[in-house]
Amino acid sequence: MFEAILFDLDGTLLDVDMGVFFQYYFGSMGEFATEKGFGDPDELVKLVSRCTWDMIRDRSGANTNIETFMNGFLAEWPCPEDQATDFFNEFYATRFPLLQQHCKPFPGIREMMAKLFEREQRIIIATQAIFPLEPILSRLNWAGVGDFPYELITSCEHMHYCKPAADYYAEIVRRVGVDPAKCLMVGNDTEGDLSAGALGIKTFLLEERLIDRGKSLYRPDWRGKFPDLYDFMKGICG
Repeated sequence: MFEAILFDLDGTLLDVDMGVFFQYYFGSMGEFATEKGFGDPDELVKLVSRCTWDMIRDRSGANTNIETFMNGFLAEWPCPEDQATDFFNEFYATRFPLLQQHCKPFPGIREMMAKLFEREQRIIIATQAIFPLEPILSRLNWAGVGDFPYELITSCEHMHYCKPAADYYAEIVRRVGVDPAKCLMVGNDTEGDLSAGALGIKTFLLEERLIDRGKSLYRPDWRGKFPDLYDFMKGICG
């Protein structure tokens, strides 16, 4: 047993092509902005995208990710903070759920997760911390695994770093209180997920929706497709 197992979400627990998904995501946000009279939708999408990348690249740790995002957004968008907050909250509550049609659950994921929890394995959802908790919970539900008692779900409200920064993983293990050398990270991104290895976290690279930009400095300890992952987890559970 590992002290904790960290799972990526998109492309690992949930069957989704994030490149395609973000096209629909930003399209929906632009349409919502038009309906709400929240400025030019094209400019909004460009700014949200730019501020999101600034959030990912920020390594200062001075602010939570959402604070970094909102500081950049409000510096360029002509509205008070409460109006911007209300816009994004309403979007995630009413429009984001409609994007479920662009995703589907992976067969066998729920059964694997149930078995791990039966064995009292501590599980962390180590998803890229650019979204608030609500849309992350939505995607966990779309994956069929939203009802498990996770140790931690990384979101922009409380995390100070994003993948692939090693500080992202350091913040996780510090919050949960585990030895990184006794943890496992499972994900499909050779850069964002395998960077957990910088802390000595063991890694399993899932190859079903593999993301490999050729920039990773790390090699996985294990790799394979879903049958390999399920066999690996069965070995852990005994």
